[in-house]
Amino acid sequence: MDRISDALQAPDTFVWLGIADPDTAELRRVQEEFGLHDLAIEDALNAHQRPKIETYGNTLFIALRTVQLVEGEVQFGEVHIFIGARFVVTVRHGPVLSFAPVRQRAEAASHLLAKGPAYVLYALLDFIVDQYGVVATALEHRFDTLETAIFSDRFDRQAIERLYDIKSELLRLRGFAMPVEIICSELIRLHEDLVSKDLRAYFRDVQDHVSRVINIVDVVREMLTTAIQVNLALVSVAQNEIVKRLAGWGAVLAVPTVVFSMYGMNFKVMPELNWPWAYPAVLALTVGGCGMLFWRFRRAGWL
Repeated sequence: MDRISDALQAPDTFVWLGIADPDTAELRRVQEEFGLHDLAIEDALNAHQRPKIETYGNTLFIALRTVQLVEGEVQFGEVHIFIGARFVVTVRHGPVLSFAPVRQRAEAASHLLAKGPAYVLYALLDFIVDQYGVVATALEHRFDTLETAIFSDRFDRQAIERLYDIKSELLRLRGFAMPVEIICSELIRLHEDLVSKDLRAYFRDVQDHVSRVINIVDVVREMLTTAIQVNLALVSVAQNEIVKRLAGWGAVLAVPTVVFSMYGMNFKVMPELNWPWAYPAVLALTVGGCGMLFWRFRRAGWL
């Protein structure tokens, strides 16, 4: 960091300074070296900023949220970018992938790197948006594995909870990606002193990638909502079928219940008690009534 001032004196040179989880003293030192605005430094000190782009004189301040997959788990971080005519400063907070691949990519395209810090900004945005796509695809595959458990007539509480977790992560991812589309739009239309016309096509490409990520997220979110609703509907239908069967058997059993309860009243004067064929006749009528009700309910699909 001591050589930043000397490097800025050299012609056709710009500085890219990367810091991870800095403290106040480090950022104040960076502020002195590059002449950054107090409000921008205050935002960079405080993580959990909403994604945005701000202009402070001849410097742009861009706050972005990042995502990455670590052993199948989605982790969220934050990156703050300061960009001027002769410098780029990246401040990482939390779990953020190293920008070493971005540096290698920029150095490999020396003809584009010669256009200044704007190309580094493009490479950073493209790298972050690519991670959005990786996570969105992973969440889509995770949903696909749960479809079998969801489309059944049994209520699987764990599967529903996992679906809600996926939906929550998709909502956060969409909230991170949407502002990037706006940031790219502003970089394409404005800030000609920092973003040359030759590089605007590259930012349009990033904007297109963000749009595709948002489309994937929206489609998976819609499928998640539909899957949950279908599962609840299937469970309700299965429960209704059980209730119908119980009601049908209850009606069938009501016939002998009524007949036998009537003969259990122990009245002395019951004419059929002295009839020799009373017992088989009552049994036959009871069985016949139960059989008729069973046939009607079976025909109606209740049994």
